[in-house]
Amino acid sequence: MIDDEEIIDEGLDELLDDEAAEGGEQQLYEHLRLEVDRGQVPLRIDKYLTEHTQHSSRNRIQQAAEAGFLFVNDRPVKSNYKVRAGDVITLKLNRPHFDTTIVPEEMPLDVRYEDDDLMVVYKPAGLVVHPGCGNFHGTLVHAVAWHLRNLPSYDPNDPQVGLVHRIDKDTSGLLVVAKTPEAKSCLGKQFFNHDTHRSYVALVWGNFVEDEGRIEGNIGRDPRDRLRMEVFPPDSETGKPAVTHYHVLERYGYTTLVECRLETGRTHQIRAHMRHIGHPLFGDERYGGCEILRGERTASYKAYIQNCLKICPRQALHAQTLGFKHPTTGEQMDFTSPLPDDLEALVNKWRNRLKATS
Repeated sequence: MIDDEEIIDEGLDELLDDEAAEGGEQQLYEHLRLEVDRGQVPLRIDKYLTEHTQHSSRNRIQQAAEAGFLFVNDRPVKSNYKVRAGDVITLKLNRPHFDTTIVPEEMPLDVRYEDDDLMVVYKPAGLVVHPGCGNFHGTLVHAVAWHLRNLPSYDPNDPQVGLVHRIDKDTSGLLVVAKTPEAKSCLGKQFFNHDTHRSYVALVWGNFVEDEGRIEGNIGRDPRDRLRMEVFPPDSETGKPAVTHYHVLERYGYTTLVECRLETGRTHQIRAHMRHIGHPLFGDERYGGCEILRGERTASYKAYIQNCLKICPRQALHAQTLGFKHPTTGEQMDFTSPLPDDLEALVNKWRNRLKATS
């Protein structure tokens, strides 16, 4: 089980991306058909499917219903529809059924540490972590499977082993992989109980008044944009509780380099929290970070920002440190990864601009 929730499920994410890009009516392909048993009392369809299918969370079923992919008797329904005896439930997606069995694929894998229980790997920006719609091959999981192909006890299709947490496709940084069920269980509990130590480096728009701060607010899916997360009041029943701590590392006037430490691990947590307080990540298109949010109105400044976006064409976010207790020895394990070339070049460009204008 992956307890960390830093990304939206890539399969649904890509699926909805395709839907939005294509627009209009699409051909749908049946992926699931289920007839409700006789004697079934009325029950919400999201709860019914959670109880009658494997590897499907209630949240994921609700997302499918909201996207218009869930049908009863060939009519689309919402997640609050109550199924009755004889109902025929179908899940139809805008792509043919694809076998998601993970087969090892030979591809580069940057291993920073490895022993009999686990390994720590570095994921570059642009690499998808786990197979999903549009990304059935060439993911980090396939690379890990190839690296461990000669280890008889490691089955890449067994959820009891493998990645313990995940990060966004366009976020770079460190991840830990469990080789054994015991290791994954132990590491998973550490992530769930927030006993791990993780910090991110981000370049964000704007200047902070304080040198450090705390952002608290529930994170849930934005009802106006299903591909984006929104921040809701901490005492609301919408979304999941989330807390991010930030510390200013360097100030460049119109942008700031910050370190973020997660107290929780929610989908797009840093990206959503920073946008919520008026400091979207630089280059984060989904959260408005590709627009010129601070600075001058001159043509030269506009060209400067465009050059910055070319240097680092992604959200400026890097999972820099990762710390946990070894599942067997109990030893504290701490790892650090320097900024990747694209993010380092972007930061240096802002540093040089600050020097030139001082």
